[in-house]
Amino acid sequence: MKVSTTKKVREIIAQVLMWLSMAVVFVMVISVIWTIFSHGWKAMSWEMVSSLPGGGFYIGKEGGFLNAIVGSLYIVGASTVLGLLVSVPVVFYLNVYLKPGSKLAYAARMAFDVLFGVPSIVYGAFAFTIMIFFGLRTSLLGGIIVITLLIIPIFIRTMDEATREFPRDILDATYSLGATRWETLKVVIRQIAPGIATATLLSVGRAIGDAAAVMFTAGYTDSIPTSLSQPAATLPLAVFFQLSSPIPEVQDRAYAAALVLTVIVLVLSIAGRFITNRFSKNKV
Repeated sequence: MKVSTTKKVREIIAQVLMWLSMAVVFVMVISVIWTIFSHGWKAMSWEMVSSLPGGGFYIGKEGGFLNAIVGSLYIVGASTVLGLLVSVPVVFYLNVYLKPGSKLAYAARMAFDVLFGVPSIVYGAFAFTIMIFFGLRTSLLGGIIVITLLIIPIFIRTMDEATREFPRDILDATYSLGATRWETLKVVIRQIAPGIATATLLSVGRAIGDAAAVMFTAGYTDSIPTSLSQPAATLPLAVFFQLSSPIPEVQDRAYAAALVLTVIVLVLSIAGRFITNRFSKNKV
């Protein structure tokens, strides 16, 4: 009887702790969203998202932050494509070409785990040092390269975990049917497509919200870059610079930029969930 009562008490305590944890997370999310929305909505207008900064933008006059929106999309879009092109072959090599339990695969996974946890400012400082060595200036290309380096470990480790869940028996079955490794890769891609979508979602979320790395490499400009050698503005840097202003109107514009950034991440999250569910239904 005492054992049954003790188990019941433990279950109640565990449920209470879970509900409290969920409530804390929920309150924090609502607080962040409300703070951004309440401050940013009053400064939001069509001019904010459709025009470049004017002559007095940083003292509360006309203009918008279209340059930061376009710059963020340029950097995130290009780095995501490059990250996928580099990460997918690495993941397949670790899980399809190498034998299970390979020491090389173990060492590679450990290395990517370390890179996964490296702060973005370290990537920025490293890229900035390389740029100085080669005599390069801050540019759109620099931002794309450093963000690509930043998200490659996220891509690889997330897709790697999804691929490791792939039944080894299916690989052996495809080989026994005479399939080549390239044909086997097509089967693997179809099965781990939800994992690829999740990895892309996590990587894009990390890339579009980073400020430290692009501050060193992409720089900042009030215009939209027309070549890879020109500086590029991003939304996180727009938030940082405007929020540092002592003028209340400019601070509200920082929250407006944060609101746009939050909406972009929300849209990407919903799209990622939709794609993940779509691929999950199509799995065989």
